[in-house]
Amino acid sequence: MTETTNGTATRRMMVAAAMGLGGTLIASSARAAECPPGKAATAAGIDGPKQGKDVADVVLTSLDLGEEKIGLRGYQLRLRRLVVQPGGEVPVHSHENRPALIYIESGEMTEFKNICAVPIVHRAGQATPEDHRVVHWWRNTGKVPAVVLSADVFGAAEDPHMM
Repeated sequence: MTETTNGTATRRMMVAAAMGLGGTLIASSARAAECPPGKAATAAGIDGPKQGKDVADVVLTSLDLGEEKIGLRGYQLRLRRLVVQPGGEVPVHSHENRPALIYIESGEMTEFKNICAVPIVHRAGQATPEDHRVVHWWRNTGKVPAVVLSADVFGAAEDPHMM
């Protein structure tokens, strides 16, 4: 190989390595903050606000799961957009019968969770699962409104704005 070919090959390898690293950074940045090591808790519940404060909750779309092949009659898959003003709060709620996936589109939210002894800060671009073990509440501790997307499996007979 000539010097030019080696230089081109080296540049291509460097670009490929950088792209691989960039992909790793992008993938890892999408992961939510988790309970720090040694801070896990086993509490069944948690104290916090009983009513929402400064939260706008809009159901963007839903799908009747009873009409799908899985046949989960009485359940919907829904997608909501919550806008939480600075200092706003999503009240204490359980995910015992309502698994969800949360994505922080913009802003910052702090989660107070029964299975973690310390608050967890979630930032824009991060996602987190909420399973049957989770009882928690959220507060916007940032300086700008936080936009949160919530996808959950929801009992159709329940309040559609249950947090």
